[in-house]
Amino acid sequence: AQQARRVLDRIVGFELSPLLWKKVSLSRSLSAGRVQSVAVRVLAEREEEINNFESVSSYKVAALLDIDKDGKTSSLKAELASKLDDEAAAKAFIDGCVGAVFSVDNVSVKPGKRTPSAPFTTSTLQQEASSKLGYSVSRTMLIAQKLYEEGHITYMRTDSVNLSETAIDAAAKEIESSYGKEYVQSRRFKTKSGSAQEAHEAIRPTFMENHTAGASSDEQKLYKLIWRRTLASQMADAKLEKTTVTIDISTRKEQLQAKGEVILFDGFLKLYTESVSEDEDAEESGIIPPLQSGDELSLREMLATERFSKHPPRYTEASLVKKLEELGIGRPSTYAPTISTIQKRGYVEKRDKEGTPREYVQYSLRDKQVEKEILTENTGAEKAKLFPTDLGILVNGFLTEHFGQILDYGFTASVEQQFDNISIGEINWPEMIREFYDPFSKTLKETEENAQRVKGERLLGTDPESGKPIKALMGRYGPMVMIGEAEDEEKPKFAGLLKDQNLQSITLEEALKLFDLPRKVGSIGEEDVIAAIG
Repeated sequence: AQQARRVLDRIVGFELSPLLWKKVSLSRSLSAGRVQSVAVRVLAEREEEINNFESVSSYKVAALLDIDKDGKTSSLKAELASKLDDEAAAKAFIDGCVGAVFSVDNVSVKPGKRTPSAPFTTSTLQQEASSKLGYSVSRTMLIAQKLYEEGHITYMRTDSVNLSETAIDAAAKEIESSYGKEYVQSRRFKTKSGSAQEAHEAIRPTFMENHTAGASSDEQKLYKLIWRRTLASQMADAKLEKTTVTIDISTRKEQLQAKGEVILFDGFLKLYTESVSEDEDAEESGIIPPLQSGDELSLREMLATERFSKHPPRYTEASLVKKLEELGIGRPSTYAPTISTIQKRGYVEKRDKEGTPREYVQYSLRDKQVEKEILTENTGAEKAKLFPTDLGILVNGFLTEHFGQILDYGFTASVEQQFDNISIGEINWPEMIREFYDPFSKTLKETEENAQRVKGERLLGTDPESGKPIKALMGRYGPMVMIGEAEDEEKPKFAGLLKDQNLQSITLEEALKLFDLPRKVGSIGEEDVIAAIG
């Protein structure tokens, strides 16, 4: 299987890379790869989703209510269960609540529980180390490699969540001695992936009694994360009490809702809390004061705040690993090198994005007075996200058009399955390679002969001074804008794009500003002050 993987990856890389040099860019740093090209496709498709996304506004209603009981005042946060469609509906709702009586309609109390996650696989370790410690995927693997070499943890390239019986017993013993018998709940996790290497265990401490290990601060932090997660997986569920209160408004048919959650027994939460992903909203919950049906509440404040729908989040290194794993693409040993390669090739950049100011409307009701305010918030800021570059989008477009099968998620996952079948003797590997290569080489020849060179050219408009066309395109040294045509008698003018600009979204106005640089903006003493790119 290892030999088949190596041969197939070399065929794809060695045959496709020279084609990219001819058809996309003269730079020999370009490459294609069976897994890396699919990873770029995932990022390019997400970027397209974001570019096509149209934000819609709605209004969220929240209220702060007080209740007086036994001479003690307690407060309660409540919300309207569904958002209001527009400003007119928000204003009508707030106006309708002036002078209203708020009373408890129903109090529902239900038991709940939280269950610990499985011990770490390579993928889940990379995700949690990114969320909790801010480590990149490659940094996590380097640190884990050191911990493994020093004998502190088991092998760190695994997609198994399995723990040996010895490890389960050792964890139970450590939990009982540190926290008490009531915290022990031995579990045997089953690996969902059919291809998982059950010969390997999950990533766990070699000795459960070692609460800390590692020579450096980074090693100690990662070890602690692994130790906590492993022990938590063998601990009791957390027991909760979930309370939901519905509140009537005398002047409206809608009801407010307050939710609270109390931990009755912390269980595994004593040791470990899992990170919440960006596309999951963390629910606010707290202690609800003792209430019963009919209790009257006094309104301290009600806000109807304009909120905007958000585009899907860009991927972090860790969330890209999660996506590739969900698609069945790649293996524990390939995640970190893949993410490193697509950045080295210039297909993807890991960077922060500054937010932009945006106005929003808020209606408030206090002391029976309604006020409207126009407020400003910073929106769209992102940290350590993966952005496909113009080159990455161009290469992805070319490969998707001419070699769709190689970039097909289902095909790439089925190839991984075939490798697994080779490893257990069900498939003959030279035959598998032959079946792939014959149609692939035919497509390669046709593309080499017939495909046009790709420039990602986009007409932005006309230069007001010369009347010549202004285009955005990929040049030899990167994305740029051009006034005029290459065939014109007069040489065209060129300007490079700024860091946050790209070929897909740059406007005519932005392009014209680039041709103004460098320019003199003033002077200090005898020195000119020049505005320029870079």
